[in-house]
Amino acid sequence: TIPRTSGAMAGSKRTRADAGADEIEEAELALVAQKAKVAGGGSNDASTAIAISTKGTTSSRLRGVKRTSSLDAPIMLLEGHADGVNGVKFSPDGTVLASCGADKVVNLWKVSGDCENYMMMRGHKNTVLELHWTADGDNLVTCSPDKSVRCWDAHVGVSVKNMRGHQAFVNSCAPSTRGDPLVISGSDDGTAKLWDLRRKHAVRTFPHRFQVTAVAFSKDASQVYTGGVDNVLRAYDVRKEDAPYLTLPGHTDTITGISTSPDGTHVLTNAMDCTLRMWDVQPYASGDRCVKYFTGHSHNFEKTLLRCSWSADGTRVSAGSSCANVFVWDVDSRRVLYKLPGHGGTVGEVAFHPKEPVIASGSADHKIYLGELAD
Repeated sequence: TIPRTSGAMAGSKRTRADAGADEIEEAELALVAQKAKVAGGGSNDASTAIAISTKGTTSSRLRGVKRTSSLDAPIMLLEGHADGVNGVKFSPDGTVLASCGADKVVNLWKVSGDCENYMMMRGHKNTVLELHWTADGDNLVTCSPDKSVRCWDAHVGVSVKNMRGHQAFVNSCAPSTRGDPLVISGSDDGTAKLWDLRRKHAVRTFPHRFQVTAVAFSKDASQVYTGGVDNVLRAYDVRKEDAPYLTLPGHTDTITGISTSPDGTHVLTNAMDCTLRMWDVQPYASGDRCVKYFTGHSHNFEKTLLRCSWSADGTRVSAGSSCANVFVWDVDSRRVLYKLPGHGGTVGEVAFHPKEPVIASGSADHKIYLGELAD
């Protein structure tokens, strides 16, 4: 059962029986645009943050609505990308949202106040397909069809390392969460490459027969996971350039996103077969390692690389969808908790805030939403 929602991305679930609900539903909605302040004059002057608001005072609008986050409004709309948004990620401390898109730009947004777009980072020569924060929150890692993987200083907004070695589009990248500063990348050239940010060239290459479209590290950074157009999830030991020690078939179409659970015991995969699968990757696990699957979202003829994510406590998962809705599932019951409308195009990624019940979504409609969820 999908709960009723209201607004573009209603953060709190409520029914008509809730106190004050009728009054709020009858209020006429208006968009109140708040011009983003431009830091140093180097950002896009067109960037805006929009709060969904009703006519009248804020207190009147929120009467009967329980707030669960520190956002200025239950829904914040961030605009600034000139083309589709491919990826969104919160910083480890939750104070900054990073986004990347087909406009070749990486944007940084404050998660508080007006959610201003305070920094833009340029350097890729083609669309930016994926981005991740390093564990310390000091750097960002991105990849692009320009055949490169880049590392950025998130404090000053400059590219500090350009990793080249792939011979075709780089579809996915991910940094290690602990230990040495490592990065894994997957490419259309049929390889996944392991990079050490202290070295110039790749330190490992894991060959595949077909294109690699999604990669991720294990929680302890001792293994990497890859997926591609052969529909198979594989696990490799980062210390060896051997064959995968784990091969997990099950999907019937291209894997587009991989995410490791917060406790490291499971891996989530999103695929073009319109299923989100949860795999047990613990040593010595017996039987079928695909322990759960989630459905409801969709992939279409666009064949977009739609990603997937875990909440910080591991109780919820999310995925991008071509139907323009934001999907959040409960892990235990596999039930769709939220199916949130509002976007006007394919949702490429949905990310969970590390500390608050807030999600971010980026879409082909050039827009980013921050939405408040119920506790």
